[in-house]
Amino acid sequence: MAQVVVLGAGLGGTIMAYELREKLGKAHEVAVVTRGSRYSFVPSNPWVAVGWRQREAVEVDLEPVLRRRGIALHPQGAKRLHPAERRIELEDGSSLAYDYLVIATGPELAFDEIEGFGPGAHTISVCQVDHAVAAKSAFDALVARPGPVIVGAVQGASCFGPAYEFAFILDKALRDAKVRDQVPMTFVTSEPYIGHLGLDGVGDTKGLLESALRQRHIKWITNARVDRIEADKLHVSEIAEDGSVARAQELPHVFTMMLPAFRGVAAVRDIEGLTNPRGFILADKHQRNPAFPEIFSVGVCVAIPPMGKTPVPVGVPKTGFMIESMVTATAHNIHRLTEGKEPDAEGSWNAVCLADFGDGGIAFVAQPQIPPRNVNWSSQGKWVHTAKIGFEKYFLHKIRSGVSEPFYERLALQVLGIDKLKEVRIAQDAGTV
Repeated sequence: MAQVVVLGAGLGGTIMAYELREKLGKAHEVAVVTRGSRYSFVPSNPWVAVGWRQREAVEVDLEPVLRRRGIALHPQGAKRLHPAERRIELEDGSSLAYDYLVIATGPELAFDEIEGFGPGAHTISVCQVDHAVAAKSAFDALVARPGPVIVGAVQGASCFGPAYEFAFILDKALRDAKVRDQVPMTFVTSEPYIGHLGLDGVGDTKGLLESALRQRHIKWITNARVDRIEADKLHVSEIAEDGSVARAQELPHVFTMMLPAFRGVAAVRDIEGLTNPRGFILADKHQRNPAFPEIFSVGVCVAIPPMGKTPVPVGVPKTGFMIESMVTATAHNIHRLTEGKEPDAEGSWNAVCLADFGDGGIAFVAQPQIPPRNVNWSSQGKWVHTAKIGFEKYFLHKIRSGVSEPFYERLALQVLGIDKLKEVRIAQDAGTV
């Protein structure tokens, strides 16, 4: 009997535990290590920040779900991984041994890399539900005393979709409060152009997002390096192609939400052979670490090199579809190892995303996520907002019920009815793609 441990219980870690339990059956033990027992649906955080959702509506207590599925929960959290000993040191001083480990910790938020950045300093955040709850108070203060707003993503960020979402959701919430006319808004991003998204764009995301910003009277600055943030102004430098400062600006603000750069969490950071210098987990095409072959990784914690040189550092996002494909491949590969076989499954690394704008939105499909692509599609409309609500309800139901169903492919092929994806699926089934 093998002991399989999942480190982390976010989007990737939770469905990883579910899929392992389903794949391995009762012949092997599955355990989850995380801080606390609450799962939070991160894509809903922008709605929480403007009062469209309450915290309780987007959280799930995992303890009864995992117990029902026969998955052990260790809510103490991990203090340090000791891979040479196949052991996780927990925060309460105890240890948990493993035969196979899946690291699904998500990232640590690197707010400290910029002076004055982050909750507790001069900006708000929607990266965690605690941050989003606190942001609601800041939003209420903004409505009561309108002033300049900045939204965007700093240098090194890799997750740009939520920044665009929050800008448009905030615009809608301020219009609903009838104070939008008193709130100048600027979108500040490290991307080389609007709609780059860390992916060199998908379909016409550049044109669609630029148009959406213009229609909502939101100005933008690209190739932006945030130097420091004060209580009433943000210091930003626009970087030229040669790396020089093309222009330095001081932007006034009373309300700022910018997404940070990510790094690996402290429990796994700086372990030779396991992580890159940024603390992300090194993995081969089977999600397996080369130095410690009993360790796999899925989700945002996985090391993926940037697509290419840009004037300001820009990372590559790990989208839900990509993470789900990593999870399915990893469950399959660990199952093969328990049967004395070698891993042979690879994640598809495709992207299907819904960017909600509060009363509309943009959807895009990238197959594969990194160009060149077989499918490079984007579209917009009010249907995206409706689809995002349906996605939220479905996924939370999935977490509450302990189901390991691959949602994103179903979304792409059935719910959204994207013809191009259907064509690709037919071609895949026929063996021509």
